[in-house]
Amino acid sequence: MCSSRFSYPSHLTIHMRIHTGEKPFQCEICSTCFTRRSHLTQHMSTHTGEKPFQCKVCASRFASRGNLTIHMRTHTGEKPFQCEICSTCFTSRAQLTSHTRTHTGEKPFQCRICGSRFKQYSSLTRHMKTHTGKKPYQCKMCSSRFTRRSSLIPHMRTHTGEKPFQCEMCSACFTLRCHLTRHMMSHTGEKPYQCKICISRFSRRDDLTVHMRTHTGEKPFQCKICDSRFAYRHCLTRHMMTHTGEERFRCKMCVLWFTRQSDLAMHIRTHTREKPFQCEICSFCFTSRSHLTRHMKTHTGEKPFQCEMCVSRFTRRSDLTVHMRIHTGEKPFQCEICSTSFTRRSSLTNHMWTHTGKKPF
Repeated sequence: MCSSRFSYPSHLTIHMRIHTGEKPFQCEICSTCFTRRSHLTQHMSTHTGEKPFQCKVCASRFASRGNLTIHMRTHTGEKPFQCEICSTCFTSRAQLTSHTRTHTGEKPFQCRICGSRFKQYSSLTRHMKTHTGKKPYQCKMCSSRFTRRSSLIPHMRTHTGEKPFQCEMCSACFTLRCHLTRHMMSHTGEKPYQCKICISRFSRRDDLTVHMRTHTGEKPFQCKICDSRFAYRHCLTRHMMTHTGEERFRCKMCVLWFTRQSDLAMHIRTHTREKPFQCEICSFCFTSRSHLTRHMKTHTGEKPFQCEMCVSRFTRRSDLTVHMRIHTGEKPFQCEICSTSFTRRSSLTNHMWTHTGKKPF
């Protein structure tokens, strides 16, 4: 069925299961099936939690000796498996095999339902769960379930508070390695992703993708109840709570409730007067990271929001929105007493003094 060759008949037998889809070894607890008995044995440790093989350097534990051997190379720096095409080296044979397929384009693992093909068996397994909806990994502390163990592990840290990845330059700690990698760019100043329309640069590709929506006007997140559309997922999440009326987080210092933990944390600072976000250039402090980010543009001169009708540029989207009213003539703020309209809310507030005769400042 393919050109693969093997030293032993048993290896050929196992390989043939890639083509036939046969998985003769089944877990008695969750019914997951495997092509090899060793894979079933290793899987059983996910139910028992058993990890008999311990690293002598960092105390990490593993369910199989093979995983411990691969892990030890993170300490020794050993990479014994080398690609014959580009000479890149890897710590495990599986990594080399997967890498080689980037050169050959081979995708030997095919979905029997939709025909999609994958370079790795693990990718196929993960894909199959999109058809079955299966989420075998459940959090023991809440009802959350996950399709992958790698997703469950960082989730558990939301309960334990564990942050195993520490920055060597400022001692900040993170729950995920990718968050540490992103944080390191705040020290190096590296921003490898540049917008092709304006001069803005970003440390993450995701941030560039989101930024592009300021130019394209794309709003990919749609409310299923009222069809409202949003450029950002968190805006949709916040909007959905206007339908459900959900308010989960309550301030212990006053009677206010909030829909998001981050909103509550920011609100608490109005009581404590804490300002944990400090500008590294002028030492000015802020109650939220978004306020610090906005402030930093006063130092960098960055103005990513450009008017499409003139050459004006702005540091904030809200400033661009107000500016556009110069071109459109829109005046959304109307006085309830004399019906005079204004482009800014602050202008309406100032106007109200003419009726009340009272100035708040």
